[in-house]
Amino acid sequence: MEQKRDTLILCGLALASVILAIEPLSWLMTSWRDPSYQSYGGVYCAVLLGLVCLSLKSTPLGKPTSAGRVFALFLIAAGIRLAGQVLAINILSALALALDVFALATLLRLDQRKFAVSPTWVAVFFLFALPLGPILQRVAGFPLQMISADLACHMLSPFFADLLCEGVRLRVNGVDVLVDLPCSGASGLLLMVSLWAFLNVIYRPRLLPALAGGAFVVLVSIVGNGVRISLLASGLALGIDTMAPLLHAAIGIVALMVAALPVVLLYKPSAAVPKCRSFPFPKLPRTLRVPAVVAAIIAAVAIVNIPKTPIDRSPPVVQAELPRQLLGEVVQPVVLSQTEQNYFTTYGGTAQKVQYGPLGVNIVRTSSPLRHLHSPATCLLGMGYSVRFLGTRFDPLPTSVYEATGPDGRVWTVAVSFVSDDGYQTASVGEAVWSWLNGSSQTWQSVQRITPHSLPDQDRIAFEQAALSALDL
Repeated sequence: MEQKRDTLILCGLALASVILAIEPLSWLMTSWRDPSYQSYGGVYCAVLLGLVCLSLKSTPLGKPTSAGRVFALFLIAAGIRLAGQVLAINILSALALALDVFALATLLRLDQRKFAVSPTWVAVFFLFALPLGPILQRVAGFPLQMISADLACHMLSPFFADLLCEGVRLRVNGVDVLVDLPCSGASGLLLMVSLWAFLNVIYRPRLLPALAGGAFVVLVSIVGNGVRISLLASGLALGIDTMAPLLHAAIGIVALMVAALPVVLLYKPSAAVPKCRSFPFPKLPRTLRVPAVVAAIIAAVAIVNIPKTPIDRSPPVVQAELPRQLLGEVVQPVVLSQTEQNYFTTYGGTAQKVQYGPLGVNIVRTSSPLRHLHSPATCLLGMGYSVRFLGTRFDPLPTSVYEATGPDGRVWTVAVSFVSDDGYQTASVGEAVWSWLNGSSQTWQSVQRITPHSLPDQDRIAFEQAALSALDL
């Protein structure tokens, strides 16, 4: 009778969990295929699936898991899914999937087999299937830039007497080197932390040793990125083009391997002793069991259909006043796509796209930069372009420059700057978001200037100066 009661409740909770998981899972799988997310989540899931299969092939050693733990996990996951739905934050809804993974790993008794893996760390490792890279860059990219620049400055100072360090800018032997957002080390940090989580899946350590190991991994990752930046800057100072794609990638890979080596060799924590904790399931009267299951399913349906009310919606902002002509070319407004119109209607802010002959200007204004601002690569990759970061310049204002090659083979130069209403200027969306988060600057605009790559440099400079002057920038 007890087994039947648990089976009924588990089936009901499973159905309710599936209803809650459909949309986040669909979004997650889309993020694996969409180049704009720059996510390798499918690879992480493939590795995780391999570990689970190896564990399932081994003999189970423990007792069946009670339904009580699964019930508690369902309630927590439903709460997270509700918050993600109301706040319209896809990745928050997707976080609930990690609890589903934990529940499945617990039900399958993966920690009670000859080849045991930790359900807790299986769920943690699953988090890396989410597109965390762009989020980490935008939220913590600027602090990582500052830390990496300061560390590289200390590493280079014994070898270069004329070294100058100003924030994220280094000047070595008269060569200007910028620790820009791609060089913040966010990608390497995520890879190193995912390695730590993978090792924890296998070793199943206690919490405190695992956290100590995590701190060690973060420290090693930051030092490794400092070494990488020092090598790049030293090469430029000595006349070696370390920014060439192959050499740049090779230095990054070698630095990452050197950082990972001590982690693989030294981090071998002992497994935690399994604790058989009882999670008794609420003893419902027989007459309430079916209504309880029905209530869970109705609650799941209600959660996925509740209206979205994002708290980071930008209030109305005044559109920029664009000139009617630039360099003899008359302005031609470009209509936003229906998707773009729906997005700005839902989340506020404003976007403008205009062309002056073959030259384009795109402006986004918002008081919620975390929601609206991003590097041009995000949209361009999603539109099927191949994108290459060319670097940062500071005249006449901080600007990140990209080369974008379209599906039709046409090549464009895209320059972007981020400017706040109180005059703060930066080439990094991470710095803009960080300034907004700490309350320094509230209303921001991104200003993109798009020109054919074949345009002579003097014409490109003239267009950009005219566009920025017209916008009082």
